[in-house]
Amino acid sequence: MVQRVSTVAFEGIEARTVDVQVQVAPGLPAFYVVGLADKAVSEARERVRSALIASGLALPARRITVNLAPADLPKEGSHYDLPIALGLMAAIGAIPADALAGYTVLGELGLDGSIAAVAGVLPAAMAANARDEGLICPAACGAEAAWASPDLPIIAASSLIQIANHFKGTQVLSRPQPRVHSPNASALDLRDIKGQESAKRALEIAAAGGHHLLMIGAPGAGKSMLAARLPSILPPLTPAELLEVSMIASVAGEIRDGALTARRPFRAPHHSASMAALTGGGLRARPGEISLAHQGVLFLDELPEFDPRVLDALRQPLENGEVAIARANHRVTYPARFMLVAAMNPCRCGRAYEPGYACKRGRVERCTADYQGRISGPLMDRIDLRIEVPAVSAADLILPPPAEGSAEVAARVAAARDRQRQRYAEAGAPQIRTNAEAPAAVLEQVAQLDNAGQTLLREAAETMQLSARGYHRVLRVARTLADLDGAAAISRLHLAEALSYRALAEDFQRAA
Repeated sequence: MVQRVSTVAFEGIEARTVDVQVQVAPGLPAFYVVGLADKAVSEARERVRSALIASGLALPARRITVNLAPADLPKEGSHYDLPIALGLMAAIGAIPADALAGYTVLGELGLDGSIAAVAGVLPAAMAANARDEGLICPAACGAEAAWASPDLPIIAASSLIQIANHFKGTQVLSRPQPRVHSPNASALDLRDIKGQESAKRALEIAAAGGHHLLMIGAPGAGKSMLAARLPSILPPLTPAELLEVSMIASVAGEIRDGALTARRPFRAPHHSASMAALTGGGLRARPGEISLAHQGVLFLDELPEFDPRVLDALRQPLENGEVAIARANHRVTYPARFMLVAAMNPCRCGRAYEPGYACKRGRVERCTADYQGRISGPLMDRIDLRIEVPAVSAADLILPPPAEGSAEVAARVAAARDRQRQRYAEAGAPQIRTNAEAPAAVLEQVAQLDNAGQTLLREAAETMQLSARGYHRVLRVARTLADLDGAAAISRLHLAEALSYRALAEDFQRAA
């Protein structure tokens, strides 16, 4: 007789069904695991054997074969331990043979029979709920699984003995409740930054419309401080966004204690990060920093110090909002709709913008062009806002803190985002949440210009030699500026301010 247990294999954030077939047959004592299993799955034999012995059970002296079907789907990870162990327990009569019917099972076993947390419980719970099945998972992941549905049956146990007692009725396990991390009051506030009013304005525009931002300035001007305070003005995740972000974090093993958080992600990788670390990849095609920053912020400090090939790998995700990782035997797609915030010095020495400075490397223009030329033109064309961050003088530092802080700016950002969400819902595109996501066809409906605005944009496009992408990005920024002002139509003033940010970007691109 073959005992069957349902589990999952992960392809990106999608959980595909895997049928664990356990057979205990006459023959020489042996334990085989087949079905295109990786090293972690093959090692499950010893973990299962030790966990059953620690739980007071012994494997029969017979031939045990475990097949993971479909056999052509790669099986990776340690979450196959628990379904294999429960399949064996059902096969030898330690639990009722039909107890596991209608359940998806995943979990890692310890040698003492304990069940350890694994990655990917939330996508597995979503898949189980879609199939009208229950879920058996580690106790540490129960709160995470409970977010899938309030009607999903969940057995969250900390040991094999607890599961056996639950099915016998001697120790019934209660259903776990979803948990969320209470948002801690952030110590970072825009009120901490003295001066830099134009940079704060650009930060507010970027947060309101989801636009990409590049800050160029001398060392110590406050670029990193500004970027670190960007999360303090971003609105919390909506329920739909929370689910998207949490599924990526679950697959990556980033969820702690099974509790989700409504704070938007903020990822700041070092400039030595590889392409696989940034875009995703590796043997298991794990999500990279750009996917972990989905619906949040990706901050790249010292932008020209990154490998140019790594930076150019961002071009497609910046445009499409997703990244496809192709391997010889499979292809995985992860969401990657993030705000790119980058900071850099104007040149290697960082003092090119100082009046009267003479560079030891030669002409200042040449030093600046060589350093800024590490960033390709196509990548710069995708950045909506580019600002210069001047050095802060001592006179600014001795001033009292500004009256306006993150709370006041966050209120304006939230109001602007609400206007955008309502507008796109009325336009029949509820999947669009910010102006930065709006495709050209929808943008032309919601960002119509009057005659004066059309004349200004046409003349500016010819003078600045805007590309088609640059043209639409100017419209998106202008639409965001109008939303911040609560205006239904884009005025000439909004368009002029949007062009000013783009004009600096075009000057930068020509210098490079």
